[in-house]
Amino acid sequence: MKLPFILAKRFVAGEAFEQAVPKVKELNSKGIAVTLDLLGENVKSRKIADQTTSEYIELLKGIADIGVNSSISIKLTMMGMDIDRNYTRDNLFSLLEVARANDNFVRIDMEGSDYTGQTIEIFKEAHQEFGKHVGIVIQAYLHRTKNDIAELADMGCDVRLCKGAYSEPERLAIQKMPAIREAYKEYAQVLMDKTPYPRIATHDDQLINWVKDYTSNKGIGKSRFEYQMLYGLRQDTCEQLAGDGYNVRVYVPYGTMWVPYFTRRLKERKENVFFVLSNLFKK
Repeated sequence: MKLPFILAKRFVAGEAFEQAVPKVKELNSKGIAVTLDLLGENVKSRKIADQTTSEYIELLKGIADIGVNSSISIKLTMMGMDIDRNYTRDNLFSLLEVARANDNFVRIDMEGSDYTGQTIEIFKEAHQEFGKHVGIVIQAYLHRTKNDIAELADMGCDVRLCKGAYSEPERLAIQKMPAIREAYKEYAQVLMDKTPYPRIATHDDQLINWVKDYTSNKGIGKSRFEYQMLYGLRQDTCEQLAGDGYNVRVYVPYGTMWVPYFTRRLKERKENVFFVLSNLFKK
């Protein structure tokens, strides 16, 4: 049974690019940058992977045509990671050529731990070729992240640091939130000290306030890093941070393949489930 989109509308801006554009413009009008994210994952067919790559390319061109302040986020499993590594790399490089031509930026999203190593290796190849036009997401809760962050920071990479959204076993990931927060702080310090423009992706007040204090104490200006949040979450906080002079970016997902993303958002917080249920019948 196909779930009705009304369930996901808090977290997903629409099922088509045209539906997401008004939300992007509204956020931009409040001084908030955007990253558009065409939803989907784990494509098994070359035909669909080719189609997705073309859709990503058209998305970059559409952003340029309408002139909004937005980059894009992509998943390598949408571009063929489950099919062939070099094929995926070639698709990514075709996309990044368009990003470079339009002076835009592509964020390679991080998926489950089965893909972490391959994703980082392909990203490093892309970073060497395309530099400022490509970045990666790193998840603080993974045990391997200590080494990954150190290497990527030494390379001066553009890193989006998040806690981690996938269910991972204890042998691979930290399980307790206090320990995840401490790891996050450690890695954020490394990025602040060694990279030009860290992306701090969190909705956690403890971490938001810690970053404020750390950067203030270290004399790191508000323009030297960016807070990032997800569409449908902490909108008031985003506006407050932007009003206080911080750089803020919101990830705006759209597309017909929204169920896995929507499910992860519900699992993250009980409040998300309550919000969806309480707003089902509101106009």
